[in-house]
Amino acid sequence: MRTRLSDAVAGEARQVAETALRACVHCGMCNATCPTYQLTGEELMGPRGRIYLMKQALEGEPVSDLTREALDACLGCRACETTCPSGVEYHRLFEVGHAAILEAAPRPAGARRVRAAIRALALSPAFGALAALGRGLKPLLPRPLKDKVPPAPGRTDRPAIRHARRMVLLTGCVQSGAAAHFNAAAARILDRYGISLVEAPGAGCCGAVPGHLDAREQARSLARRNLDAWAPLLNDGAEAVLATSSGCGAYLHDYPDLLRDDPAYRDLARRLAERVRDPVEVIEALPLEAVAPPARPRIAVHEPCSLQHGLRLSGRIPALLRRLGYEPLPVADGHLCCGSAGAWSLLHPDMAGRLRDARVAALTAGGPDAVFTANIGCWMHLSAGAPAPLRHWLEAVEEVLPPAR
Repeated sequence: MRTRLSDAVAGEARQVAETALRACVHCGMCNATCPTYQLTGEELMGPRGRIYLMKQALEGEPVSDLTREALDACLGCRACETTCPSGVEYHRLFEVGHAAILEAAPRPAGARRVRAAIRALALSPAFGALAALGRGLKPLLPRPLKDKVPPAPGRTDRPAIRHARRMVLLTGCVQSGAAAHFNAAAARILDRYGISLVEAPGAGCCGAVPGHLDAREQARSLARRNLDAWAPLLNDGAEAVLATSSGCGAYLHDYPDLLRDDPAYRDLARRLAERVRDPVEVIEALPLEAVAPPARPRIAVHEPCSLQHGLRLSGRIPALLRRLGYEPLPVADGHLCCGSAGAWSLLHPDMAGRLRDARVAALTAGGPDAVFTANIGCWMHLSAGAPAPLRHWLEAVEEVLPPAR
């Protein structure tokens, strides 16, 4: 695609935009796997149409509210990247193009306030207490609010730090309040095999929520804080940073882009991205031996978009669980997004509900005994429509391992 970018697009952002735009050959294969295009059939609601809109904005053409709304409707699932035969890095182009469009066509004040409120809630230390309150009041809540109440967490006990082999654990924001059992399960599993998970004082949210809700500078501040907190532990022998939610892990891998214009942190961000690990990358390399057959062997595994298209770890969790005696069932259209996409489901409830219902139907079509996922947002979103409890895949692993010693 020929480009004539405006002089306002400079530095590495210009290189990112030019590389992505010139790689696109307009083939439209991306539309076949785009959730919003599948729902609407509208060109501007698919990656190819959005790429044209971003190209126009970056070349200095007029930008309208329609342009902004078309980009806002993108879930950021990155299925288009997995599909694209030309290797277009859509998500990198999106960060540059979306920022230019928001500058040319700012949101109304009301929309800005909604996004600010979501950011504040997600990062609030009180999120866990509010989630517990919501569960207590759930029978009294109207359906839209009832669907947003997180399920009750599982076991949250964790072993003491006792091994020389260590990894740094991402503590997160929403996950720490709503699903502390994700990290607890990881800690108990790895402790069995001589690995302790340690937390870094001062670290916290990866920055994905503000980064996806118009607060890129806040996301950069959170990233710098995390890098400052993790660097001493990594320098002192910790092997990796472990993120038990795939969405957070994918965002950590994007730190080099997030901090590309920060000379004090960009090299550290690159080194950190090389040491981020998803639990499946660590656990599949361990000498696992199931000592008990799974109580519920026939399972469905929901592989979040961040796991498939962001981390490129598709198929690894089902393969691991198969090693441990489970029978992962086929899931139709497993590449399609469930509609969570962080805070996207709050801003686009109708489309999010339709995508969720389609994923729940696909996951439960084979009559599985249990359903497992790998991401906090998907866990919360799918649980509202699932006919049976949805759990983290780490819980499936722990159920069949030997007792802790």
